[in-house]
Amino acid sequence: MRKIGHLTLILAAVLCSTATFAQTEKGNMLVGANLANIGGIFQSGASTFNLNLTPKLGWFIKDDIAIGGEVKLGLSTGDGFTNFSYGVGAFGRYYIKDKKVELSKRSRWFLEANAGINGINRKAGDIKTNTNGLGIGFGPGLAYFITPNVGLEALLKYDLTVGFGNSTTTHGVGINLGFQIYLPTSKAKQIYKEERENMKR
Repeated sequence: MRKIGHLTLILAAVLCSTATFAQTEKGNMLVGANLANIGGIFQSGASTFNLNLTPKLGWFIKDDIAIGGEVKLGLSTGDGFTNFSYGVGAFGRYYIKDKKVELSKRSRWFLEANAGINGINRKAGDIKTNTNGLGIGFGPGLAYFITPNVGLEALLKYDLTVGFGNSTTTHGVGINLGFQIYLPTSKAKQIYKEERENMKR
């Protein structure tokens, strides 16, 4: 119990820190996820459930430029149909630093692009369709920092999958909501080191 309390205090100090450093400067990391269409409708004969989750982990290689990896998982199911999607790949982000387009001092616009391997499998009754292959996506987003280290996000994304299967192309546009935690890499390493030492005691 004491170890859990110690970890909670460390995380709270990091997330609520008012230290003056830029969230998107070189050497920092970001970790979080995009969420979309999470929920369900429960009705006799027409119930549906939707879940889409894209966890991400990235590093700022230059000020305002981050690269990293992501995993996509999606499920939509209901009476008589099931859609399952998956993917793994890399993403890149460019955060725009221009006061002319700034909505507030707590927000930052960014552009995101991704590429990787995607798959989309659909079944409606006896009809099955699937597309598996190269997946790419791009679009603009907005990060709003509720603390110096935590940003809530909205991302408008166009996604395209081209490859194999009985349907060779799938594409669509969607709005994703999510969050990212921005940390200096040195701080993340320090937390990890301290918690490993605490677990040995």
